[in-house]
Amino acid sequence: MESVNIKKLAQLLNLSIATVSKALRDSYDISQETKDKVLALAKELNYQPNPHASFLRKQNSKTIAVIIPEIANNYFTLAINGIESVAQEKGYHVIIYLSHEDFHREVAFTKLLHTGRVDGVLISVSSTTTDYTHLHQLQDKGLPIVFFDRVCEHFNTVKVTTDDYQSAYLAASHLIEQGCKRIAHLAISQSLSIGSKRAKGYLQALQDNGITPAASLLIECTNDDEQDVKLIRDLLEQQQPDGIFAAIERYAIAGYELCDLLGLNIPGDVKIISFSNLQTASLLNPSLSTITQPAFEMGREAASMLLKKLEKKNFQLPDESIVIQSKLIARKSTMK
Repeated sequence: MESVNIKKLAQLLNLSIATVSKALRDSYDISQETKDKVLALAKELNYQPNPHASFLRKQNSKTIAVIIPEIANNYFTLAINGIESVAQEKGYHVIIYLSHEDFHREVAFTKLLHTGRVDGVLISVSSTTTDYTHLHQLQDKGLPIVFFDRVCEHFNTVKVTTDDYQSAYLAASHLIEQGCKRIAHLAISQSLSIGSKRAKGYLQALQDNGITPAASLLIECTNDDEQDVKLIRDLLEQQQPDGIFAAIERYAIAGYELCDLLGLNIPGDVKIISFSNLQTASLLNPSLSTITQPAFEMGREAASMLLKKLEKKNFQLPDESIVIQSKLIARKSTMK
């Protein structure tokens, strides 16, 4: 079967090659009627864009980079699925860079991207990132950047997040409603926007319910599993909280394992709730109460905004935060 290219589509539709090319890119200066005709024929003839030819012609690679801190967290797995769903629809490839929570790896990745191998970047920064010079340098070179989940609040671009402060407030309030008085927070680095907002939401919920926050119950965990286990074990043995709010699911799972080791009953001795997109949360013993983030939707929204910038000449990424609501799902780990 003869391969179909833009020139062939143009001939069949009696349109110029430039018009067909713009229609396929959803350009603003092509009518919707023309776009529909071009897309319909392209689909009928199974037209496949050639990213290499596009790159040679316009120095566009039809590829976007996604920089994330980890892949074990179920949130990022779902977010990548959302990103991929949009990229596939628009004919873009996705390259994933994994920083492993290492600022220097993140910087090294951005230096690679200076070569023009991608058209834009989606990023969730590492927990050790406090300097954003490397990202400003990319933006200054004309490479569009969109943040999701872990964002730089003062960066002039789109930032897609969930309502971290309010969700944390609801999580701590839920533990209080279930009778908890000594509520610990297993916090992620507060240099991250999500870490700071979740800790503030937790503290505000305690204060609003007449509970004086105790510094000994706010534990800033690390990226070292062994050290985190020691921190959480010391918390359980020495501070004896009756409720735990975990900022990420890894800390909650460590809490489950340590409660089992120490002979503590969940939820009898200690109740646990966590930010988590763990699909098996309902199957844990006991089932884990969660703040479930709209990870797929957040990834999809971030990718949509980036590709809108890449596809539409007259569109500039606004300096705004797009907030998508999370959901509290109460299960047996916080029952009275």
